[in-house]
Parts: sequence; structure tokens; C-alpha cells
Amino acid sequence: MVEENTDWAALVDLGRLGAWMDDEGLPPGAILDVERLTGGTQNILLRFSRGGRRYVLRRPPLHSIANGSETMRRESRLLAALKDSDVPHPALIAACGQEDVLGAAFYLMEPVTGFNATNGLPARHAGDPALRRAMGFAMVDGALSLGRVDPLAVGLGDFGKLDKFLERQPQRWRAQYEGYGKFEGWPIDSLDGVDRLAAWLADNVPAHFTPGIIHGDYHLANVMFAPDLPILAAIVDWELASVGDPLLDLGWLLATWYDPADGGTVVPVTPWAGFPSARELVDHYAATSARNLSSLLWYKVLACYKLAILLEGTHARAHAGKADPAIGRQLHENAVMLFGRAFRALETGMAC
Repeated sequence: MVEENTDWAALVDLGRLGAWMDDEGLPPGAILDVERLTGGTQNILLRFSRGGRRYVLRRPPLHSIANGSETMRRESRLLAALKDSDVPHPALIAACGQEDVLGAAFYLMEPVTGFNATNGLPARHAGDPALRRAMGFAMVDGALSLGRVDPLAVGLGDFGKLDKFLERQPQRWRAQYEGYGKFEGWPIDSLDGVDRLAAWLADNVPAHFTPGIIHGDYHLANVMFAPDLPILAAIVDWELASVGDPLLDLGWLLATWYDPADGGTVVPVTPWAGFPSARELVDHYAATSARNLSSLLWYKVLACYKLAILLEGTHARAHAGKADPAIGRQLHENAVMLFGRAFRALETGMAC
């Protein structure tokens, strides 16, 4: 994790950045109005201007849990592939896959004009339930547009391993959970039901799926809405993107959506009244998608299982003094809530 007080200047040498931009043929001049953008991402985001143009730079933190440079290379490649699609995304300007300029791979993208709903709604959206309802359906439309992109047609045929893609998921995330045992003080039984969910998922893998691009972390905190309309301005934070089964993104949206059974959501937005129900999201998806939704319960349970395990990682690191204890406890509570949602879904046999 990156601490909030990390000095961005230690990670982004403006002189070296400017020289690289010159080599890329971008408008010359001094780098001005540098501002670090904050949010849920652990990566460094800087907004600045140069030569009359605005930019956002994205690079990994100093200490990445994963291979930060490889993540930047994958993200920039994906954004380049989406250029001519109708998927709302930040437009890629230029990318540096080498680490000799800033010490890590990075890329430049166009700034997005919009707002993140989890950081607060503008007065117009906060005061109009009909706008919030349209925002919910816009989330589904974003997932639909991404799922329609043919990976082969945009040069992403090797962006993921499709062989036994779904079959690998339960054990992949069970192994990640077990790996947290290396953090001293974290109890391996911290999440009750890991084995039961893993076994059910392994026994009920959908037989077929239609490959497509997946965002991998698709929820309200990872999109920006247009400031004046209830539509997506951009889907952001593509670090978990891959080629696989796009129904995973729908399952992820359901797993993180408000659930009246527990009165909570992993990504809260206030006010909530007016947003569609999970059932309405699924109906909207089904109305314009040819994908088979008969196994949607499996995708919902997998999303709850996977996201809970990812969140529990911070809890485990907090036990070992490698993450903020308060954040660790909060994410653990969210993980427990997600497991509760998964088991309720199995009890009812319904994804929503």
C-alpha cells in the first residue's frame, strides 16, 4: 500500500518526464499546475498541464503488492485497444513501458470530466431519484459495452488465459487466501466458510461461456459519471482487466450493490433511494445481451468469494503491521458481509 503522504516528487521526476514527452512529440513547455489526485487507487495519479494541454499521469506506487510496471503496461495496452469502441474510458495519450524514465512504467491519459459517486453526488443528482435510477442502468450499459468488444479484433487475443478460465477461479482465490498465512497474527479461520464456498463453486462451474474483455473490479467506485447527465464519463482503474467471461463483471456489480437483506453495500453512495434494485439491473442486462444468464448465481457467488478474499488481504497485512488496523478491520467487516451475501444467495438459489 502507499501512504497518503507519499511525496509524488520522489516518484515523478518532472525534468525526465518532460524530456520523454518531447521525444514523444507532445507539445513542449514547462510542466505546470501539478496536482495529485486522490481516491481508492493505490497508484500515483498526477494531473498537470504542458504546452496548453491537460494530462493525467498514472504510475505504480513505490512498493507494489503486484508487479506495478507490468500492470501499467497492461492497462495502457488495454486503453489503446478500446480507442475506437463505445466503451467509456480515459483516452490514452502515450505510454512508457520502460522503467528508465521514472523508475517504473507509466502512461499519460486525457483527464475525465465527471464525478465519482462514492465521493458524493452533485446537488442535481442528489436531489433527483430519477437521475440516480438512470445512473444504475448506466452501470449496466458500461458492462454491456465492454462485453461487446471482440478481444481478437482489437489485438487482445493473448490478454488472458481462456483455457479452463472459469474452472481455475475457485482454487486460484482459495490459494490466495491460504497465502495470507505468512502474515504473523492473522488467523487462517478469519473468514468462516471459505472451504464450503470453494467446493460449491468448483462443483457448479458453468459449462460454457462467450469470451470477452472484463474489467475485473466493476463497481460504483471505479466509474466516473458525466457532470450533467446520468451516464458514464469513463470506467477507470483497469488494473485487474483481462480477457475472460464478461459475466464476471455483472456478478461483481451484483455483489457490491445495495442489498436490503443486510442493509449495506461495499461501495456506499448517499442518497441511495432511486437506484434500481439488483433484479432490475439483471433485467436491463438481459434485455440487450445474448449471453446466457442461467448460471448467474455462480457468478454472483464467485464475485462475493473473490472480493471478500481480496479485502481480507488488507486485514491480514494489518495484523502484521503492514496496513492500517482501522482499514483492515473495516475491510474484514465487508468481507464477512460478502460471505453472508454468498450464503444467502445459495440458500435462496437466486442471484438477486
